[in-house]
Amino acid sequence: MAVLQVNKAKLLHTMDEAGHDPAVLREKNGRAQGAELPSEKKAIIHFMEKNPGMFSSETSDMDILDDMGDIRHSFSFVLVSTMQAVKVVRCAFLISKLSQATRSSQLGRGQISCINGMTTASSQPVVIRIPRRMQERIEDIKQMQSKKFDRLPTVKPGRLLIRSKNPQLNQSVGYTLGKFEQPVLTSKGWKSNKALGDYFSINSIQSAPPSMLKQKDVSNDTASAPKKTFNCFNICPELVETLHSQDIIHPTTVQMQTIPKILKGRNILCAAETGSGKTLAYLLPIIHRLQEEPFTDTNIRAVVIVPSRELAEQVTSVARSISQQFGLVVKVAGGGRGVGNIKVAFTHGQPDVLVATPGALLKALRKRFISLSELNFLVIDEADTMFDVSFAGLLEDILSHAQVASRLSETVGLDHKAQLVVVGATFPGGVGEVLSKVTDLASMVTVKSRMLHHLMPHVKQSFLRIKGADKILELHQALKKAELEHKGILVFCNSASTVNWLGYSLEEMGVRQVRLQGEMPATMREGIFRNFQKGSVDVLICTDIASRGLDTQRVGLVINYDFPETHTDYIHRAGRVGRAGGFGGGEVLSFVTHPWDVELVQRIETAARRRTSLPGMETEIQKPSNKIDKEM
Repeated sequence: MAVLQVNKAKLLHTMDEAGHDPAVLREKNGRAQGAELPSEKKAIIHFMEKNPGMFSSETSDMDILDDMGDIRHSFSFVLVSTMQAVKVVRCAFLISKLSQATRSSQLGRGQISCINGMTTASSQPVVIRIPRRMQERIEDIKQMQSKKFDRLPTVKPGRLLIRSKNPQLNQSVGYTLGKFEQPVLTSKGWKSNKALGDYFSINSIQSAPPSMLKQKDVSNDTASAPKKTFNCFNICPELVETLHSQDIIHPTTVQMQTIPKILKGRNILCAAETGSGKTLAYLLPIIHRLQEEPFTDTNIRAVVIVPSRELAEQVTSVARSISQQFGLVVKVAGGGRGVGNIKVAFTHGQPDVLVATPGALLKALRKRFISLSELNFLVIDEADTMFDVSFAGLLEDILSHAQVASRLSETVGLDHKAQLVVVGATFPGGVGEVLSKVTDLASMVTVKSRMLHHLMPHVKQSFLRIKGADKILELHQALKKAELEHKGILVFCNSASTVNWLGYSLEEMGVRQVRLQGEMPATMREGIFRNFQKGSVDVLICTDIASRGLDTQRVGLVINYDFPETHTDYIHRAGRVGRAGGFGGGEVLSFVTHPWDVELVQRIETAARRRTSLPGMETEIQKPSNKIDKEM
């Protein structure tokens, strides 16, 4: 057992804050008005006075205890037990001794034992040993606690990239997140009902679409070259004049990459953001090549496959506007009208260019209304939908009726094969698997846009956390606010039943609108989108059928009444505004209601703060070969 030395001076210092000896302390307290010493202190002082030898340097705890036990019967005024008195003395003195020990030597593990109610210390050096695993756990806890106080981005003066309801979560355009820095998200706690009413916006940071930016002059690093015109492609002057008459003067970056390769006879996989001019990117070289070759009225020379009747009508309109002066015949075959209506389209001979939906085209092939044996061009537009499981079977059957070139030399001559062009803003994973059945994937050249799968920097995108029951009121307010601008408004829902219910509800509120969804009969759907494009009505309530490929230049506002289910759907819906040749940036407003909506919003906000592509979409483009032309 370790011996704790007790001396009178230290005991007096511990028990008396003034440092007096027992006699002075007794005298001082005796003069106080009715004041008496606490019984414990009175017993200790009296005990010290009567037994001065006990507080020598050789006296141990056990000695003090034994002596007090022997003489306790002679002190009738001791109102507390001997053990309590010793505890008071020993606790005070133990604190004093430990304080001295920490200043003079290393702390160690102490072994405390209790004997008859009194604590004593081990005679070994005091060493405190902490297990390594416990040390690691302590460090982990410290790191977890430090993460609770993530560093907020410094809001610099100037424009804001992210504007939140909480100003501390704003992020300026000039702020750049570090590679390993975790962004502080406004939508982090949106799964809780406490977040209802919260919002944030991703502001537009440029006025024009990325596809319309000036091309840099590679021969001069200090200056920008003037924008190029369509004359640089060496296409026929009549085509260029037709484009000029439609105020289409300068090609987009996607067109600069795609048109020359199609003119050379390459099989192309064009992956570019929405509204970048992909339709003209494949129609211009096809029309140029067709007008150079002898006409034939026996077989179709070019087929464009699109997923919907509305998109088929739109592509047909564009193709006719640039080919009419050459005498080329362009026809459309849409589904939902029956075999008889499809047959009528081919009663006066085969067209040069056929724009069709997969179902209608396959019916025409099976009924032998048309043949693809002399086909020069086969275009698959909106690849993300066409290669989806809903269309993949039809598409494979159609491709089996055509002979697709696997080499450049096979696209010319009497026994030529069809040149393949696949176009889309997003791509599913099965593109390469389907195409490998009809052509050599090594023959395809990929044109990939720099902004593919990125949020559009020229479109403002707002997100509002809201109850499902409050969406109709917020929608009505947004429509009334945008009513004076007379721009087109698209309201997206996830189901046909929601489209119908919302249409009836807005009609009762006095909002003029039209509806478009896939369950409508073909006779009802016909002309709805065309009237919307002409401005006959400003509000179109629709499903995702209107989000793929449709040219919506007059649209200034997209409202996601139901939040989209995937990144792909969000990109296509948001792509209905801010298109090349449109009114400008426009705006996207999204209502966020469900927990699964919040998860997608958090990924979108993270991509916006990091200025990267949407997570999980980089691998969806299957590169068919090592030949990749990447837009710089």
